[in-house]
Amino acid sequence: MGMAALWSKIGLFLSLAGALAPRTALAEGQPFQIGSSVISEMKYKPGFAHFDYVNPDAPKGGDLRLSASGAFDTFNPLLAKGQVGVGLTLVYDTLMKAADDELLVSYGLLAEGLSFPADVSSATFRLRKEAKWADGQPVTPGDVIFSLDKTKELNPISANYYRHVVKAEKTGERDVTFTFDEKNNRELPNILGQLVVVPKHWWEGQGPDGKPRDISKTTLEPVMGSGPYKIASFSPGATIRYELRDDYWGKNLNVNVGQNNFRNVIYTYFGDRDVEFEAFRAGNSDYWQETTAARWATGYDFPAVKEGRVKKEEVANPLRATGIMQALVPNMRRDLFKDIRVREALNYGLDFEELNRTVAFNSYKRIDSYFWNTELASSGLPQGRELEILQGMKDKVPPEVFTTPYANPVGGDPQKSRDNLRKAIALLKEAGWEIKGNRMVNTKTGQQMSFEILLSSPILERWAVPYASNLRKIGIDARVRTVDASQNVNRERSFDFDMIWNVWAQTMNPGNEQADYWGSGSVNQQGSQNYAGIANPAVDELIRMIIFAPNRDEQVAAIKAMDRVLLANHYVIPLFYRGTQNIVYWNTITHPAEFPAYSLGFPDAWWSTSAK
Repeated sequence: MGMAALWSKIGLFLSLAGALAPRTALAEGQPFQIGSSVISEMKYKPGFAHFDYVNPDAPKGGDLRLSASGAFDTFNPLLAKGQVGVGLTLVYDTLMKAADDELLVSYGLLAEGLSFPADVSSATFRLRKEAKWADGQPVTPGDVIFSLDKTKELNPISANYYRHVVKAEKTGERDVTFTFDEKNNRELPNILGQLVVVPKHWWEGQGPDGKPRDISKTTLEPVMGSGPYKIASFSPGATIRYELRDDYWGKNLNVNVGQNNFRNVIYTYFGDRDVEFEAFRAGNSDYWQETTAARWATGYDFPAVKEGRVKKEEVANPLRATGIMQALVPNMRRDLFKDIRVREALNYGLDFEELNRTVAFNSYKRIDSYFWNTELASSGLPQGRELEILQGMKDKVPPEVFTTPYANPVGGDPQKSRDNLRKAIALLKEAGWEIKGNRMVNTKTGQQMSFEILLSSPILERWAVPYASNLRKIGIDARVRTVDASQNVNRERSFDFDMIWNVWAQTMNPGNEQADYWGSGSVNQQGSQNYAGIANPAVDELIRMIIFAPNRDEQVAAIKAMDRVLLANHYVIPLFYRGTQNIVYWNTITHPAEFPAYSLGFPDAWWSTSAK
């Protein structure tokens, strides 16, 4: 899903008086603030001891054995090429750190604080004096500037994300100021707080082979960071062992107390998800997140579960503040999918209710919003400010936005399934397709409708194959192809696909990343997450309204309006999700008595039961 999706992005719609002092106040002796809040007053005050959700007495030591799918071929965290080693965030600290028990709040990590003027034309971060790299050298404004410049240069997604940051400069001994080319984009300071900061002197130095390092290339040299762990050993593509640093500069910081507890965090890679699970079941890994409904229902009858040595938990916390759109995504760069009626017809070909019953033990819910399961999801017909926004662009949006609440087709029995396929045929006929000799063909060219569904895992086939079979009932040649993770990523980055399976995870403060997901400017930008190829003036206008909303109410209205426009254009075939995360773990590890409100706190706040 790209670096932007991996960062715990938190945006900013705040009362400046309640969260951050404007930069102009610095001249009057006002200090930098320890953190930032989006929609409420910060819970933690200056001098707080630790986050409430951690165990401050958690023992240090022991191993955490984890698994990963696929392989890796680089430790360079900035590039949008290659397969980056999982867990690399353990090596790097960011300027700010999110609090998992608050919604859209972060506190200083590398930076002791930040400030910006009332018009948000710039943002200044002040680095901690004690912040150091693993070789003992201090983290400097030069490192932050280097990191931003190289991130924008080497990663198309990040270049789009930070496109309004036009300059970074040292403005004090420990201060770095970012200047923006537009005002009142209140999200920019906080997404800069999530910037991955790398050591300039290390990347511009020589490697063990005596040759200059090159940050523009992949590398398997263990990289150096400022974070709590170092890469201690690895086997290319197979295993990575991260070791806790005894000399970590930030181990006693309040934002780190009770965290980073394992002596070693070890990842082992597997090419097959089922084999990966068998390794967990055999006790070769400690933790497993179950994503297969059938296995959750029937696959945990082995002795270790019955004896209590393996624990199962369903946890809602991580999804309380995450909007999910999981979908099959037709690529509108292909002529076949440019017609809205074709895309809508393809949704009628998915019998979710039947698949949910036969494949998933009725454990999933159908997604009907790009911000599903949150307060940001649209529903019913637009009203109030939301309606006013849409009426202002009435000539640019489908009329159904005003007359018909979005709803997915409902199947589940033979009659409903047949009715849905008949509706699909009717839509396709309007779009210039007809059935001849059991083949859905173009009325002008006689060519059969044919496309490939590209998957990254065999697990997805249990859903995609029946869908393709259902489409074949109306003469559509839909084929399923599963490729390895590396090939899948490369094809997605270059938009070399007909249809893919994708998940977009939204925060409760959508902002600049929306342009990367749905904006016209990202359509031809390889590496963007605009997989559908959306280029819609109404969507572009709504994205800007979201980013520059002067308050939360205006932002939410614009988000819901955009949700409606995206749904009404049938850009994707919505799939399903569940409201909980299902986790399974051996009694070799444990967690605090209560999870933080919006997270599992994993692995940061967990610890080994063998540690003393």
